[in-house]
Amino acid sequence: MRLFNAWEMGQDQTKQQIEKGLHLYQSNQTEKALRVWMRVLEKSADPAGRFRVLGCLITAHAEMGRYKDMLKFAVVQIDTARELEDPDYLTESYLNLARSNEKLCEFQKTISYCKTCLNMQGTTVSLQLNGQVSLSMGNAFLGLSIFQKALECFEKALRYAHNNDDKMLECRVCCSLGNFYAQIKDYEKALFFPCKAAELVNDYGKGWSLKYRAMSQYHMAVAYRKLGRLADAMDCCEESMKIALQHGDRPLQALCLLCFADIHRSRKDVQTAFPRYDSSMSIMTEIGNRLGLIQVLLGMTKCWMMRKELDKALESIEKAQELAEGLGNKLGLLKLHCLCERIYRTKGQQQELRDHVVKFHECVEEMELYCGMCGESIGEKNNQLQALPCSHFFHLK
Repeated sequence: MRLFNAWEMGQDQTKQQIEKGLHLYQSNQTEKALRVWMRVLEKSADPAGRFRVLGCLITAHAEMGRYKDMLKFAVVQIDTARELEDPDYLTESYLNLARSNEKLCEFQKTISYCKTCLNMQGTTVSLQLNGQVSLSMGNAFLGLSIFQKALECFEKALRYAHNNDDKMLECRVCCSLGNFYAQIKDYEKALFFPCKAAELVNDYGKGWSLKYRAMSQYHMAVAYRKLGRLADAMDCCEESMKIALQHGDRPLQALCLLCFADIHRSRKDVQTAFPRYDSSMSIMTEIGNRLGLIQVLLGMTKCWMMRKELDKALESIEKAQELAEGLGNKLGLLKLHCLCERIYRTKGQQQELRDHVVKFHECVEEMELYCGMCGESIGEKNNQLQALPCSHFFHLK
């Protein structure tokens, strides 16, 4: 009996310490919270408590951009889940492993772990996680520029969100859909979805983390910039950056700096854009966001081209191409071939020009980025698009 009481007290103590860490974390005392949680991890013999504290550590490291640590804790959490012999715990831990790999741009691994989650036969708790699994899988397919599968996953995640009345998940899916449509250049939808996310934050998000507001504002900023509404883009990006700085959210700071740089480039202010690209690149390199680095290098390439410094532009392209090939990001490669085509046309180098025209069209074919009705390519200019139930696209004329 005494042994049982001691174990029960240990459980209570673990729970109290986890709550103490959460309170510290929510009041922006991140390092103190991490120390509390690490002590629990070292001392607690309660597997369920250890599982929960590992979940806290995974979330905290994700928000700080410490993705390699996030992955390390996700691996430990899987071992803890196996110890607990509960399919719900195992599904959640595999989702965290998938998300860690998604953040590190290991998209094939992400898809593989997401499929493992979906194949597990857990209880209703596991089924509720399926929306988050579909979202993570959609983000991975988007990273690989497999647009039809990405859209299928996002729509599935949205259905789970609606069926479970999960407004937080709906908000996150709307942000991913904003990113999706920004990439294939339907800028009206690229703005509509993060605006919908911002509405959800205003209507339901009183008790939510401010990261949801910051995330929706950032995606609105991207869409506004692409629509040429630069003052609106700047306002949204400033609001997002303010929250990112308050919360030490390094990944979002890097994205906002990239957006600021793009806004200045759109204003033809290359001199102001460059330092922001440099700062964004520094954080992206530190946290391991290789997909973000491709976007930074694309922006810098365009700046060098505006300055007519074509050899420096080609240097940036070479670095971006290496990253895009390594990740399997076909859209990044397509954009790089397009820029090379313009550079070699200006230089009058016909053979190189022809090579990149061929590679550009190969990328379009590979990504199936053409209208199902008129046969013209999608993603070359701002166009309203409609998706068929099979997730093939056509132009809305």
